[in-house]
Amino acid sequence: MKKQLLTGGILGAAALTVFGAARLVGKFKESANTVSMVAATSGDSGLNMEQTDSLAEVKAAMAKPASFSPACVESTKPSLYIDSTAIEVNGQTLANLSDYQSADTHSFDAGISYTDVDGIVTFRGNNFRDTASYGNTQIKEGKITDLWTASTGSITVGDATWSGSGWTGQPLMEKWSKEAKQSMNMYDWAKEKDDLVEVIYACMDGYVYFLDLETGEPTREALFLGYTFKGSGALDPRGYPILYVGAGYDSNEGTARVFVVNLLDCSVMYTFGNNDSFSLRGNLSYFDSSALVDANTDTLIYPGENGILYLIKLNTSYDPAAGTLSIAPDPVVKWHYYGTRTSVASYWLGMEDSAAIYDGYIFMSDNGGNLMCLDLNTLQLVWVQDILDDSNSSPVLSVEDGHLYLYISTSFRLGWRSNSTAEVPVWKIDAETGEIIWQKSYECSSEDGVSGGVQSTIAVGKEELSDYIYVTVARTGGQAEGVLACIDKNTGEAVWEHAAAYAWSSPVCVYNPDGSGKVLYCNSTGHIYLLDGKTGEVLDCHQISEGVIEASPAVYQSYMVVGTRDCKIWGMELQ
Repeated sequence: MKKQLLTGGILGAAALTVFGAARLVGKFKESANTVSMVAATSGDSGLNMEQTDSLAEVKAAMAKPASFSPACVESTKPSLYIDSTAIEVNGQTLANLSDYQSADTHSFDAGISYTDVDGIVTFRGNNFRDTASYGNTQIKEGKITDLWTASTGSITVGDATWSGSGWTGQPLMEKWSKEAKQSMNMYDWAKEKDDLVEVIYACMDGYVYFLDLETGEPTREALFLGYTFKGSGALDPRGYPILYVGAGYDSNEGTARVFVVNLLDCSVMYTFGNNDSFSLRGNLSYFDSSALVDANTDTLIYPGENGILYLIKLNTSYDPAAGTLSIAPDPVVKWHYYGTRTSVASYWLGMEDSAAIYDGYIFMSDNGGNLMCLDLNTLQLVWVQDILDDSNSSPVLSVEDGHLYLYISTSFRLGWRSNSTAEVPVWKIDAETGEIIWQKSYECSSEDGVSGGVQSTIAVGKEELSDYIYVTVARTGGQAEGVLACIDKNTGEAVWEHAAAYAWSSPVCVYNPDGSGKVLYCNSTGHIYLLDGKTGEVLDCHQISEGVIEASPAVYQSYMVVGTRDCKIWGMELQ
């Protein structure tokens, strides 16, 4: 993604109505409450209701498909879209792709089982990429209230200046164990605060900030790594004090790379990805993706904009009692590909999205309009779907009626498909075959370097919002305009749309204990909207910046955190 001006260009055109407009497009459908919904559909998963001990067990079982055996159909054969692939193991390129077999078997469960950590440990929460909120909210008034702000800065590299928090820019949050905190370089008060939730925010000024979720007070000294961080980073899902964060642009320190940071003392344990000779994009080595970790095999899984998927066995050694942590990466496995329409001018290689994974299969979209399903254990492509354009939207997995589906959209890169406007579809895709179930299209415009379409990641509704998905679409009615669309999962029809200034930020669904749901999103004029998820009624519109909010918020219970391009991190409460 190219750099975006703070206030010019995208913001200077139209005067928009502050609250926008919620337009009813179809009938609203009532969802049953969570317990009765689970009970009524439990037969799809093979779950014996009489043998379950808790609603949590029911939810965990329902979160998985009844079966999953991915294979291509005629229209999704990988050879239609991908010319070639290659595999490298510890610096040696394999002569035959069939020679590769992972030493460990990679197999991910449903997203709900990705981590036991209290918090948000990766972009959109887990390997399904289906949540940016942790716990329940207690929303009664439908208001967003400011609690605190923290200042960030900017960094200049050549003629580019990067400020504040950018795309995707989601903060991470973790409630560390008391034992882990005692060995960290936190301030003493933070170590002693029993209910401390630490916000960990990698920003575009080259710093990683550490803040108290409730107060915004620094919990330790900010870590300067000297590179612009546009993406969201990731924490280890096992609760290990490790941060994985990739630079989104080159620095005065060198070319972009991934950092593996020891959060006991904020030392850098390992870097990779820079000037990689296995890359087909030369020295371009940007990493906007948010990593996943296979806890069972101790493997870091990290796609890069250099067109390489990295699978790194970490060989982690962590002793909480002794306060020691180390890694010894080996083997380092790399996979790359070359598309049938790839060129220097368009349909580039590389992944900017954050991959989704289920079982032993990874789902990735790329700059070249390819949505790929890859077997992690053989590194063979299973299916590929054409998604038309440069995609920055992360795939989101959803189990519905015992079957696994995927939701995704794409952007409109000016000049690739059109020099004026182009259709940007939102797709529902069968995750087993890659076939399109339905698509809902929006006509979008673009500017060079500041794309229209969908830059965000779709929010899949749950609880009382389980019939819907939510997506922000940019530049729909003009260069400065956009919509938040609520779309019916079954039909692909818009239920309601909220029109306002356009957004790159990803929407977030939050839920009260009774299952009632709200959706919130940030836009390019610095506004945050809180809406009723079923009706689209605007409950609150709260402005925190005169400029752009590109970053995506994260929510812990009723606390929300997001950064802005004008160098602020905001902590707010949903009331």
